[in-house]
Amino acid sequence: MNTTFDFEKPIADLQAQIENIKQVSEKTKMDMSESILELEAKITSTRVEIYSNLTGWQNVQISRHPERPYTLAYIEMMCDDFIEMHGDRTVGDDKAIVGGFGTLNGQTVMFIGHQKGINTKMRQFRNFGMANPEGYRKALRLMKLAEKFNKPVVTLIDTPGAYPGLEAEERGQGEAIARNLLEMSVLRVPILCFVVGEGASGGALGIGIGDKVYMLEHTWYSVISPESCSSILWRSWDFKERAAECLKLTADDMLKNKLIDGIIKEPLGGAHYDPVKMAATIKEQITMDLGILKAQNIDQVINDRIEKFCAMGVVVE
Repeated sequence: MNTTFDFEKPIADLQAQIENIKQVSEKTKMDMSESILELEAKITSTRVEIYSNLTGWQNVQISRHPERPYTLAYIEMMCDDFIEMHGDRTVGDDKAIVGGFGTLNGQTVMFIGHQKGINTKMRQFRNFGMANPEGYRKALRLMKLAEKFNKPVVTLIDTPGAYPGLEAEERGQGEAIARNLLEMSVLRVPILCFVVGEGASGGALGIGIGDKVYMLEHTWYSVISPESCSSILWRSWDFKERAAECLKLTADDMLKNKLIDGIIKEPLGGAHYDPVKMAATIKEQITMDLGILKAQNIDQVINDRIEKFCAMGVVVE
């Protein structure tokens, strides 16, 4: 991997040792496979130790890894075919949110998700995954289309937040997200939501109301990013690590507070270490949940969905 975080330095050092041994082995023609195997075993054990004791801020860093798969990559790996649909039929086609019908294990599913871009040029094109109001209105249009044809909806959430620009506010950013919350609450088809990267604020929640809401192991979901929280409370980004701990934004914290329905295990080292395996795990969860939800009465499904979200944040003194 090209990107190595500070806490991954012990792993990077061991990998460097392996490369050095391989070079020495090639030059001297000596068999050093045993030493390499020992170091590879040590890398695995070190990785297990590091990734089982991550802080909130370290999870945030992994969720932003540039090689982490995004929505279109997951769709491509999970679906036999996919037809992307464009535009909100009012303003334009927001590139930060993608969606369309895909075939998954023989059944048609409406996929909707944030798309960040895999390089600098694509990130600019996708506005770094920050959607404008027309992005959320496109998402709603596609959900209504899925409802019309009785097809389930799967959303993949990965955004640093809804776009905070003046033009977004002028076109009704708050209203667009609020309408999605209302419409998704009563949509008459099963909805599954997966936080696959960053889950920031209303930008994530705008496509985050579902019968089942899951977080990948090394993702985060919060009302605000650690950097923004730090800048508000301490007038500086220097306290972002402390803010990350205070926000309780990790998958474990969210599950403990009953704000999500489950955690999807990632490959050792994060989703970017084995995207194919990660996609297969998500696909398996989608297949299982849709089988259960489609067998239930839709009125009961909607009632359970509403009750689940209404119960969040209730405190009895």
